[in-house]
Amino acid sequence: MNINVFTDGGCSINPGPGAWAYIIDANGKKRRSSGGVPDTTNNRMELTGVIEALQYILTHKEWQKGHINVYTDSQYVKKGITEWIIRWERNGWLTSNRKPVKNRDLWEKLKLLTESLSIKWNWIKGHEGEELNEECDRMVRAEIENIKRKFESNS
Repeated sequence: MNINVFTDGGCSINPGPGAWAYIIDANGKKRRSSGGVPDTTNNRMELTGVIEALQYILTHKEWQKGHINVYTDSQYVKKGITEWIIRWERNGWLTSNRKPVKNRDLWEKLKLLTESLSIKWNWIKGHEGEELNEECDRMVRAEIENIKRKFESNS
């Protein structure tokens, strides 16, 4: 079974109100989800979108053995999980500049999730017409607007 996962995350200002979204397409069966928080960063939301999608996949036994293609428009996510994380762990979660890795909590969670799944990581250019990536982007923007409206009504 091939499972395609599209994810996105963003903020209206960075840091600021942010949101994540994913769409899972498992043999034509689609699952969409999104969420947001009032104060975060783009990178935390990009990571959260992928984490939320993989957590959902792990709740479906029939999907756990599938070949998962993750599509992200975030080089931070793709390179982080496929290249950088190996060095970070080896260096005690320090960057090449000997500074603590940002978002370590999310990187550790993502790595744990990937250990039991067969995942191919794919970077796609954002805002280039890929239908499900564009839909994730719209979901993220809608979540951010909802958060902003909540703040305005509470002020």
